[in-house]
Amino acid sequence: MSQAEDIESVDEDGVIESVSGPVVTATDLDARMNDVVYVGDEGLMGEVIEIEGNLTTIQVYEETSGVAPGEPVENTGEPLSVDLGPGMLNAIYDGVQRPLDELEEKMGSAFLDRGVDAPGIDFEREWEFTPSVAEGEIVEPGDVIGKVPETASITHKVMVPPNYEGGEITSIETGEFTVDEVIAELDSGEEITMHQEWPVRRARPSDEKETPTEPLVSGQRILDGLFPIAKGGTAAIPGPFGSGKTVTQHQLAKWADADIVVYVGCGERGNEMTEVIEDFPELEDPKTGKPLMSRTCLIANTSNMPVAARESCIYTGITIAEYFRDMGYDVALMADSTSRWAEAMREISSRLEEMPGEEGYPAYLAARLSEFYERAGKFQLINGEEGSISVIGAVSPPGGDFSEPVTQNTLRIVKTFWALDADLAERRHFPSINWNESYSLYRQQLDPWFRENVAEDWPERRQWGVDVLDEEGELQEIVQLVGKDALPEDQQLTLEVARYLREAWLQQNAFHDVDTYCEPEKTYRMLGAIKTFNDEAFDALEAGVPVEEIQDVDAAPQLNRMGVADDWNEFIDELESDLKEQIRALY
Repeated sequence: MSQAEDIESVDEDGVIESVSGPVVTATDLDARMNDVVYVGDEGLMGEVIEIEGNLTTIQVYEETSGVAPGEPVENTGEPLSVDLGPGMLNAIYDGVQRPLDELEEKMGSAFLDRGVDAPGIDFEREWEFTPSVAEGEIVEPGDVIGKVPETASITHKVMVPPNYEGGEITSIETGEFTVDEVIAELDSGEEITMHQEWPVRRARPSDEKETPTEPLVSGQRILDGLFPIAKGGTAAIPGPFGSGKTVTQHQLAKWADADIVVYVGCGERGNEMTEVIEDFPELEDPKTGKPLMSRTCLIANTSNMPVAARESCIYTGITIAEYFRDMGYDVALMADSTSRWAEAMREISSRLEEMPGEEGYPAYLAARLSEFYERAGKFQLINGEEGSISVIGAVSPPGGDFSEPVTQNTLRIVKTFWALDADLAERRHFPSINWNESYSLYRQQLDPWFRENVAEDWPERRQWGVDVLDEEGELQEIVQLVGKDALPEDQQLTLEVARYLREAWLQQNAFHDVDTYCEPEKTYRMLGAIKTFNDEAFDALEAGVPVEEIQDVDAAPQLNRMGVADDWNEFIDELESDLKEQIRALY
């Protein structure tokens, strides 16, 4: 239901029978599955998850200590829904879309009190509405009827709700209105406001799901260069503690080529969400020059918040993302981390005494993960527009064990896998994505875009880099047995080229002003410079030049400076010229 609904307007019609952590059972409650209820004297928000005869089981989204049998349960008769409308960007919510800044102001404290509620959007603020249709025009569900300048970066498009019939516009207003004031009327009697509600567990309708053909450019060389994700694609970032999952997701949220970013902090530590909340308002959007928060919505459901709210926060985030998708925007959703979400499901499942699956997770874990990731995609919308949602989910396998159920079930669903490696992180190689274990199934369908927009030989150059790294992996096994010096000179040279690929190309400094973002053109040129060194070096080797002399040319170490060079185009031009001149001078 809408968070704006007044608890006082709901009749008392149930009684608590028992309380077990976040799970409460009630009797005499006339309710349906997924109805929102208010539990106890304090009116704690909960959701119906099981009905058996006269016994109703509820998961409560707040701390239940002190709640006792005999206290009332109030049913709203509505499913858990989110408030959709102007004001969601530049906002920070908890897992059930309560704005945290408004709750803090209401309570005068940084700590949440139980039973405190607030609407997801401001129902008192007025917005400047400009219609884009006129009286007498026919509109259908999903059609845009007007626009609101929501932030400096994003224009909010006011749409006919998808559950309306549509019809001829009999009146439409211009001016400043609150989100619940009527701005248009249809001959069917339906009234349109800037406010919509939508149940979080039901996907918003679309006309058709299409095959994505455009990459979500991330500005991270290893992702764009080797393992790209499409706009409308899905990706997983599994990795052990300290391997860089959160920083990688922060980088994607900051630099990804998306119109809107929805960042869901699901059960992660408070200090990680604090970093997002502190950094994002100060960051400049590279596309518009405006503050990054003006196109970002944050959902902060940290590990110290009630466990049941983690289960809902993922759905809250994807529903908000679908709303902006329906406006024709490309949305990127970051979920950090889906493991905490799965753990919340496991805890609630155990409280319900359900038959456990592998490692205690519920048997429906794979189905829930599929339902979530399937809401991503590139869509032909019911209003004729195109929009996309790209979902990037972090996974936190205990001890970095990728064979555990959440990682394995996620891998069966997503098409891009960025495997984080603790050994690389210990060597301070960041992003610590293991190029031997990671993959992207989007490469072939994205290659035409890279050929057209970056370079015709993008796929061939990328494949060359992959082949060199693969060969290095095979040679390293021999090196560990007999040492590098025992290898033939051509294999020693291959290891040297692979070292530059790893150190100069795959490594990237997220905290360096220049190196934090790398456009695809720069990624291509940097790889090309290393290939220039490779080609010239092997030519010299064939001419009889010792491998030690080739490795010692003065220009070669400059390959490591390409990422941080201010004028990278000029720097790489000069570097390639120096490499050719100095290596050719050896023979």
